[in-house]
Amino acid sequence: MAYETFALVYDEVMDDSLYQKWLNFSLRHLPANNLNILELACGTGALAVEFAKAGFSVTGLDLSEEMLMLAQNRAIREEADIQFVVGDMLDLTDIGSYQAVTCFSDSLCYMKNEEQVQQVFQGVYNLLEEEGIFIFDVHSLYQMDKLFPDYSFHDQTEDFAFLWDSYTGEVPHSIEHFLTFFVKEGECFERIDELHQERTYPLETYVRMLKKVGFQCEAYADFEDKTPNETSKRWFFVCHK
Repeated sequence: MAYETFALVYDEVMDDSLYQKWLNFSLRHLPANNLNILELACGTGALAVEFAKAGFSVTGLDLSEEMLMLAQNRAIREEADIQFVVGDMLDLTDIGSYQAVTCFSDSLCYMKNEEQVQQVFQGVYNLLEEEGIFIFDVHSLYQMDKLFPDYSFHDQTEDFAFLWDSYTGEVPHSIEHFLTFFVKEGECFERIDELHQERTYPLETYVRMLKKVGFQCEAYADFEDKTPNETSKRWFFVCHK
């Protein structure tokens, strides 16, 4: 599928209002000065552009070259000066040092196990400057165990159809999202199937892993500066080196 078509798919299924929420949360917890910031799993660059507009010097890292092509085109359209790097958050060596790192859209939930999450935390800690800040979000246990199982969402237009069905995964606190896209190509529709597997852990496990590499951290919930509770859907962590 051409990356122009993928842009339609991605933008159709993504809730644009979330980018503003991630930005607002970050701005409340980052210093007001012009920071050198690394955005992990930057995707198509929507949030990276917003960081750049807010005065940050931004580097966006993503595993997908296709995503970064979209991100670069977005940055050009928005006249935002952003450096994009193809890379894996499991290997953050040789990409410079930063005053702040972010990782949103529950991207850490795509790590296969606790060891990989710990590896990301260590890599971020190593590349952060002294007194640097790491901000990220993950799905809560409530979201993963109670809300996602048997979730189903279907949407369609004249040129596009999207089916999203979620089922409990094989390991504790995990989910499997089965995504099917039908995208119009000429007179026909192209079908694309994807399987997304996510996993989370108790809040105390994240805190323990963060402290193990040297971070001091605070936990919040659902884009707000409030303490997580039993029905919080998304946990946010603000970590200080």
